[in-house]
Amino acid sequence: MLILAVLAVWMGFAQQPPPPPIPTVEPPEEDPSAIPKEYVLNPLQAEKELKIGNFYFKRKSYKAAAARFDEATKWNPGYAEAFLRLGEAKEKLKDEKAARAAYEKYLELAPEAKNAAAIKKKIAALIAGQTDPKS
Repeated sequence: MLILAVLAVWMGFAQQPPPPPIPTVEPPEEDPSAIPKEYVLNPLQAEKELKIGNFYFKRKSYKAAAARFDEATKWNPGYAEAFLRLGEAKEKLKDEKAARAAYEKYLELAPEAKNAAAIKKKIAALIAGQTDPKS
């Protein structure tokens, strides 16, 4: 009789649906480098990035220089010199498309610059190099 009572209680529990799973909440990101950076206009930070980029450029570390110049353009999208230097670094890295885009943005921001004619020649050479089948 005891066995039948235990069996009946066990069968009652076995027929109940399982409880719904508890939703898990992801903890906030702990690694600050994984959080996307938000850029607001900060000319001082842009100037700092440009100076560091110039340091890397002089040391012929063009990839690091390009990264710093790119940061400078994000901190101050109207900083013409940063776009010029970014174009020069990208050109050294043989990234003609990015160099051309940076030079074009430079001319957009500083159309009356003293070196505008030389930059236009560089853009024309980059365009010719991109369409050249030997490249």
